[in-house]
Amino acid sequence: MAHQEQDWKDQIKRIANGVRRRVLEFTLRNGGGYLSQACSSAEILSTLYGKIMNLGPSISPRIPLPFAGVPSKNNKDYFTGAGYNGPKEPHLDRFFLSPVHYALVLYAVLVETDRMAPEGLEMFNKDGSSVEMIGADHSPGHELMSGSLGQTLSQVLGIALARKRKGETGKNWVMMSDGEFMIGQTWEAVETLSFYALDSVCVFIDANGQSADGKIETVNQIEPLKSRLESFGAVAVEIDGHNIEQIVEAANVQHVGKPLFVIARTRPYCGIDILEKRAPKFHYVRISNEQEKQELENFLRQRFGGAEK
Repeated sequence: MAHQEQDWKDQIKRIANGVRRRVLEFTLRNGGGYLSQACSSAEILSTLYGKIMNLGPSISPRIPLPFAGVPSKNNKDYFTGAGYNGPKEPHLDRFFLSPVHYALVLYAVLVETDRMAPEGLEMFNKDGSSVEMIGADHSPGHELMSGSLGQTLSQVLGIALARKRKGETGKNWVMMSDGEFMIGQTWEAVETLSFYALDSVCVFIDANGQSADGKIETVNQIEPLKSRLESFGAVAVEIDGHNIEQIVEAANVQHVGKPLFVIARTRPYCGIDILEKRAPKFHYVRISNEQEKQELENFLRQRFGGAEK
């Protein structure tokens, strides 16, 4: 039993390290990228996909199809990226990514968990590709057009309510960013989730303290987040978002009749500590000079052994 316990922990760590490596490689190759989001969310997403969520195997093409156009009654080729999370069965879980600028991180997770071929990453942000830089409903691992931050939770509310009324037992997992709790629509969704007792909704918050304008506390005040969520009728727990044991324990907290929110406190440079000197701005890591590029390339070789296909 102890051996099995260590096996899954090692597997999650391997996935998380692979995610950081792939996003760092992309950032170096393209002169910039959402690297801090990979640093902060790697353990959250890796543990969700590798241990927590009850998903079926991917039913989508290993190499993503080109963009087939927007949904309409005349577009028979339209598709979403939900199939990478398995089929939509009543007993299976579903996953929804709310801060869709984390898309590259999610794609890396799909590759590391063998749900998408590595070649899919080469299609990232290319004209005509469904592997969007800002994930859309047709992008791998997505099934909603999340639009501006703060809209996904409201959509998941509707999906969860419909699944409940149909008698479905699968859970609905959402990953959000803490910056989304500066948005009024988020709080409207929380109180409505509570009103309808939608305990099938479980939310992990990547609480890295960052926004596009710098540290969240300099833009707006969302704390004390735990007690605020509880006041809106949710069950809320606070953990170290880089501790996979705590992530699993939090996912199993009892929350009968209430939605679950896990505030995962994270660091936007975790695993790539040389980024810390960029404080307080981490939102988009743009490589501005050759010296910085060389430092990151050296780190890639020393920490991860270079790029992996």
